[in-house]
Amino acid sequence: MDFDEILAKCGNSHRYQYMLLAFYGFLMLVVSMHYFSQNVISFVPDHWCYHEQLRNRSITEIEAIYKQFDKPSCTRLVTLGDDSNGTNAIASVERCDRWIYNYEFGFRSMNTELNWVCDAAYKARVGQSLFFVGSMCGTLMFGLLGDRIGRVKAVILANWCGFLGDFSTIFTGSLTAFSVTRFVSGLAADANSYLMYILLIEYVSPSLRNVGLNMVMGIFYSLGLIGAAWLAVLVGNWRLFLACSSLPLLLVTLVYFLVQESAQWLVTRNDIDGAVDRLRRVAKINRRVVSDEDFKAFRSYCHCHYRITATTAAEQPESKLLDMLKTPRMRSSAFKVLLIFIIVVPCYNTIARNVEGLGISPFILFSLNALMLPPAGYVQGYLQDVAGRKATAVSWMILTGILATAAGLVISLGQNRNVYLLVGLTLLTRFGVSIADGVSSQLCTELIPTCVRGRGVAVAHVVGFAASFLSPYILHLGTYYKPAPTIIIGLLFLSGAYVCLLLPETRNKKLPMSLAEGEEFGKGEGMFDFLHQLRKQGSAEKKLEAELKTKEVQESK
Repeated sequence: MDFDEILAKCGNSHRYQYMLLAFYGFLMLVVSMHYFSQNVISFVPDHWCYHEQLRNRSITEIEAIYKQFDKPSCTRLVTLGDDSNGTNAIASVERCDRWIYNYEFGFRSMNTELNWVCDAAYKARVGQSLFFVGSMCGTLMFGLLGDRIGRVKAVILANWCGFLGDFSTIFTGSLTAFSVTRFVSGLAADANSYLMYILLIEYVSPSLRNVGLNMVMGIFYSLGLIGAAWLAVLVGNWRLFLACSSLPLLLVTLVYFLVQESAQWLVTRNDIDGAVDRLRRVAKINRRVVSDEDFKAFRSYCHCHYRITATTAAEQPESKLLDMLKTPRMRSSAFKVLLIFIIVVPCYNTIARNVEGLGISPFILFSLNALMLPPAGYVQGYLQDVAGRKATAVSWMILTGILATAAGLVISLGQNRNVYLLVGLTLLTRFGVSIADGVSSQLCTELIPTCVRGRGVAVAHVVGFAASFLSPYILHLGTYYKPAPTIIIGLLFLSGAYVCLLLPETRNKKLPMSLAEGEEFGKGEGMFDFLHQLRKQGSAEKKLEAELKTKEVQESK
């Protein structure tokens, strides 16, 4: 009796799994607020250089006066001139050291309080870069810990780092201190969620994994984003915002008392007794009765299949991540997984974080972007269940690439562009990239064997974050040719779709636990075999439907 069979007897779509989903939902809520807090505290509203003659002027008048200059936000005035409307204003060559801000909903961000705008705008970007450096280090570090000390403990430690970094940022006022605290905060980014994601995949049924997991992720991640934007508006200050958004990270400590360690992981660590104990607790929570004979059969399977004996369990060599590179098929799959993350993660970060300069308040656009996540999660889960991971990933990468390119063409129109059309295309692109990112991440996670899944996913995310450093340079190309960034994103998505075609399908298949199972997984499967499977599935469904109709006709007679 293998793991999937014993888990089905203990319950893989019951009370314990729903409790896991509920906790994962809470985690997504606080994690999304933590991840995008960097954006919220760095919002830069419209601003203009301060001048005494502008003291009693309205924002509209100030904007009209500065509109005549090439760099209205950073131009210092000598005088407004003789004209009361300021049309004869004279610019100074000196740098501006004081600004007038048009605060969005009254929120005072870190950039406005510390005047990190114009020539000092790079300081916030340095801190943001250190946040991503921390993400790379933390993802790798906690991924290694997740495979060594367990998923649960690693999740708790990651969220403690997130709290420490965010709460410490409140007391910073210099670039050095800000960079250090953002690095510490970044250690938690991604690691504080994907380890719980792995734990869920290892405990829930494929059907619940398809729809339930993606719906919970979409709904609660969306609530976290909306909550982050409007919590900032409510408190009105970036320091208070960080205090309020960081404290819930400490509540993740409750996972230690509520969630069972991964039984699959314990099997790969040769701790069969520990795995059986966790499965017994799962069965008890689910109110399922599992006989001792079933657990005995499971033990026998583990001892036989993984070659574990009571005397040599402690001497069994631990599977290493580099062992994936020793066999041809696992090596090929590993490089394809890394390539997908290199393509998708930078595209996701570029699209998700681009909420300024589109002709609409960043708080409103932030909320509208968040509202795309629940339907995206549902559509992703439904399509994965009906068409599979591979077909969903390929189709939505292609579609998102087309939408991103279309948005770029609208941006190229400049001031003649239609704001509503641009916002609509931006939201559709956000919808598409959420599906593409979610399904490709799940496909890659399921392909990596359990024994190295934590480390494997960690390395993939680190490589993705490293590639995200190209995002600012991709955006910078827009200064030379405005549609360039979105055209590049479109081409990247098309490349990602091709790479996904080279991977095997994982829908309704037993996921690999050992490296040997990973090497055999999907063997003999062609690039387009998933299309034949869809056709067979459609033919089988039509046949079943015809049989049911025939039976109904016969019964009516």
